Amino acid sequence: MEKRILSLFVACMALFFEAEAQIPKEVPHPDNNKPLDLSDPADIIIYIVIPVVFVILIFVWRHKRKKRSDD
Repeated sequence: MEKRILSLFVACMALFFEAEAQIPKEVPHPDNNKPLDLSDPADIIIYIVIPVVFVILIFVWRHKRKKRSDD
C-alpha cells in the first residue's frame, strides 16, 4: 500500500513538473528552425566537409590500428 502511494505521488510530481517546463528562448526548437542553406560556405563546411573529414580519419585510424595489431 505504501509503495502505491509513493508511486502515485511520484507520478503526480512528474506530470506537474512536465507541465511547468518551458523551452528556453536561447536554444533552437521546432518553431524557429530554418532549413540548411547550401549557398552559405559556412554551412557547407560545418555540415558536409567536417563530418566527411572525420569519417575519413576514423577509417584511416582503424586501418592503422588493425595494421599495427597484425604486426
